[in-house]
Amino acid sequence: MASNSTRRSLQSFVRQARPVCECAKPRSSSIRQFSISRSKRDADYEVEGEQRPRWSYTPEKMKAPYRWRIEDTEKKWECNSDPVRLDRFYVKMLGRGGDKVLTEEVKWLAITHKSFDQGRRGFNDRLAFFGRRILNLQTNIALLQSPTANQTQSLADPSDDRLHFVHPALEGLPNLTDVPISEILTKDRLGPLATQMGMREIMRWTPRNVQKLESSGIDVVLTTSLYAIIGAIALQKGGDVAARVAREKVLKPLGIL
Repeated sequence: MASNSTRRSLQSFVRQARPVCECAKPRSSSIRQFSISRSKRDADYEVEGEQRPRWSYTPEKMKAPYRWRIEDTEKKWECNSDPVRLDRFYVKMLGRGGDKVLTEEVKWLAITHKSFDQGRRGFNDRLAFFGRRILNLQTNIALLQSPTANQTQSLADPSDDRLHFVHPALEGLPNLTDVPISEILTKDRLGPLATQMGMREIMRWTPRNVQKLESSGIDVVLTTSLYAIIGAIALQKGGDVAARVAREKVLKPLGIL
């Protein structure tokens, strides 16, 4: 009996002296639970960005943390950011209700060159590509049907005694070969036309030299924006509306119609 009591006393002493594993102790979990919901700060930022139109700001994630080029105050160029001035331009160009032809985002995109804000707000190159094809087509059709152009065709070669096929629908065909269309729709003609419409005051671009806009290529930028507006109208209102705008607002003032 004495040995049994001694053994129990020894086991009790060893049990008290043995270190207890922390894992065995009951405790409340301090592990942070994973959540897919956004934090309040992120949610507020997203809502703030959604309230602003895309043309009016550059997303923060597209900006560098610091400027890598020193800003020169003499080269600073201010572009239009007033929607009212933009609407007045479209009314002047397209007539009454011209400010309702395109959506707000597309109206700004059509007059934004890729040099503006490093192209981070979108630019009009693709719209201009489409609009140029439409204007070229309407110019070719106008030359085919123009009686004035028929009177200025080059004379036939007197040494050529062959009898050519003659048809009224083909009388204007030489107009397409006598003068290339690239010499008709030039930046020197389309640029001043866009300036008369007031595009220079509302166009968004960044010139290379703010003191020399002509050498910075302002006529090219104006021509590109003019093409882009026609392309945007074709995408949103259809080819018939774009063709009518090209004839009445571009070809007719140039004297082609």
